[in-house]
Amino acid sequence: MRAVVIRGGRVWAPEPRGVQDILAVGERIAAVGPALDPPPWANPVVAVDAREADVLPGLVDQHVHIAGGGGEGGPGSDTPPVRLTDLTTAGVTTVVGLLGTDGTTRSVQGLLARARSLVAEGLTAYIYTGAYEVPTRTITGSARADLVLIDRVIGVGEIAVSDPRGTHPSARELARLAAEAHVGGLLGGKAGVLHVHLGDGIRRLKTLWTLRRLATVPVQTLVPTHLNRHRELLADAAAWGAAGGWVDLTTDIRPDGPGARAVAAHEAALWLAEQGVPWDHITFSSDGQGSAPVFDPAGRVLGLGIGRTASLFEEVLALRAAGLTWERAVAPATLHPARRLGLDDVGRIAPGCQADLLVVGADGRLRTVIARGRVMVDEGRPVRFGRFDAPGS
Repeated sequence: MRAVVIRGGRVWAPEPRGVQDILAVGERIAAVGPALDPPPWANPVVAVDAREADVLPGLVDQHVHIAGGGGEGGPGSDTPPVRLTDLTTAGVTTVVGLLGTDGTTRSVQGLLARARSLVAEGLTAYIYTGAYEVPTRTITGSARADLVLIDRVIGVGEIAVSDPRGTHPSARELARLAAEAHVGGLLGGKAGVLHVHLGDGIRRLKTLWTLRRLATVPVQTLVPTHLNRHRELLADAAAWGAAGGWVDLTTDIRPDGPGARAVAAHEAALWLAEQGVPWDHITFSSDGQGSAPVFDPAGRVLGLGIGRTASLFEEVLALRAAGLTWERAVAPATLHPARRLGLDDVGRIAPGCQADLLVVGADGRLRTVIARGRVMVDEGRPVRFGRFDAPGS
């Protein structure tokens, strides 16, 4: 059984643990402490020198179009599937895949297959069942049954509200789907979240507020995302978060990108905290491989961008640059999403947890990325590749 020893790094679990060694055996963390040695029967053994570096949990990205996204510009405008190295070089060790606008030429079945491919390549991967529309796409014909019967399904989404690309579900329709997610999660032993895409329509979060008045679905079931799309939506998000809701900010929605009215995720997070939103209810996700269309007033596509998973760690670094400790800066991309998704063994560093670890140099560069006890990135370069993203393939 393989073993990895990370020696002499400043460990953030994400709470500070000081200078420690970390021993991983197989896919799990075996110990955190001083002067650790691998068991004599371990083979192979990899030693990672983390002196003068920080060691963080691997990132948990709860919103990536792992099978590709987009298509709003017609044939040829869809984005490609994510590659293993797109994720590992960005520090992402746990990913949740989803469908968006196109639930017609893409399927939840294909999404599930891509997630299982990423698992086979060494990552941890889950999916949401569904797509923008309501009634939404599923595998078994029922969102609840997908959650109960299919191992990789941990929620429903992304369901579009306040967006012309969605089907404009009523609060009652959305409540039924939230109940499917909640009960499916109970029966399947999963978080059972309803992951809700917020567009830039004028209704903003009104449908979700109405849902809360109509139904007794726990507010923790609802995870609205893209809430830093513009200042008006962010103000609604502050009220939502202060009332106990979760707030997911998209790191690849940037003021210098297609959404000129956008608020950078790190700025949005700091502002929300000032408004009274609990820090542990704020999460980051990248929208990696999703399309970023620019529309004219008539709804025609003027241009398309593509979401970058690398933006997740960039916004964590921006929180560090704003003066936050690693403990607070990395939590929205590790511990917080892991807790909301019911993934107790990722997003933190502790014995028994999955050996998902990042070694970060003093310059903020990702030096080493370890996923499930395997070194994926060494000295900033990928060393483990997917079948079709290896050099020369």
